[in-house]
Amino acid sequence: MKHIKNLFLNEKFILGVIFVSAVVIFLQASNIDNVLLQALDAVCTVVFIIEMIVKHFEYGAKGYWSSGWNRLDGILVIISLPSLVALFVDLGMFDVSFLLVLRLLRTLRFLRVLHFLPNFSKIVAGFKMAIRESYAILLCFLVLVVVFGLINCSLFKDIAPAYFATPLDSIYSVFRICTVEGWYDIPDTIAAATTPAIGKIVRFYFCLLLIMGGIIGMSFINSVFVDAMVADNNDDVKAKLDEIEKKLDKLLKEKE
Repeated sequence: MKHIKNLFLNEKFILGVIFVSAVVIFLQASNIDNVLLQALDAVCTVVFIIEMIVKHFEYGAKGYWSSGWNRLDGILVIISLPSLVALFVDLGMFDVSFLLVLRLLRTLRFLRVLHFLPNFSKIVAGFKMAIRESYAILLCFLVLVVVFGLINCSLFKDIAPAYFATPLDSIYSVFRICTVEGWYDIPDTIAAATTPAIGKIVRFYFCLLLIMGGIIGMSFINSVFVDAMVADNNDDVKAKLDEIEKKLDKLLKEKE
């Protein structure tokens, strides 16, 4: 029993099962399905269930569910249960359309790989810090996108309904312009439906919108976000430099 418990607490073993499960799901999504793949999928699900049970005995229910990673694992196991039951029980008399959704959600199992990545917790901590530091600029950018989205909806909804028919469509189009990818399609469409003089004004207007939102705005957001992400590393470097400086001062004093 001890060897079995250690096996299901072994991260390398669980990681291997996760990869096997990911391959099975990939093949099934590629319309390659047979009894062997279904059996492998069922075995992987059973392994995850046993792992969950073993960890409950090892850490206790409170200890297990207090961990964020274990909560994710447990939810994914629970999601997998109906599809496992469907392999052994005829559910033809019931509406099992929801099983298709649950089956698709099995792909989330692969998220467990993140748990095994080195320093992933530090990356998550840096990301949270970056969000805290840059949420104000992100909100300002969002407000500007919404404002220009509403303005453009009022101006161009009759000329270019494909892009500005509703406020949501217009906001999406403004965001598309800010991403720089294919932004010129929008002003070209409007210019083609208006006079040459108005077309030039429209192109100039969207060029300004691109510069303010896409080039300056997005670049500023990226710089603030990246600076916040590496702030923790900068603090470590600064602490090490301060320590080196103190040691140098100590050596200089000893020589004196």
